[in-house]
Amino acid sequence: MQSNQMQALSGKEVEYIADSISNEDLLIKQLAATAGTTQNATVHQICVQQIQSHTGHMNTLVQLLEQHQQYAPTQPQ
Repeated sequence: MQSNQMQALSGKEVEYIADSISNEDLLIKQLAATAGTTQNATVHQICVQQIQSHTGHMNTLVQLLEQHQQYAPTQPQ
């Protein structure tokens, strides 16, 4: 019988998720800078769409960390 209870994330998993959040944030900033400076309407539209997509990715990753926070050890292991 399998348990549906969440397991605590390992330190490596937390680091990977934190790095992914940073990468998504950087992409959003780069896309916003490009969207703000381009004269091409198509490029601007693509940047805006990608900003929305990467914002969704980042929010999902943050939610994942928040969901697992209650399972994190309170003492160093």
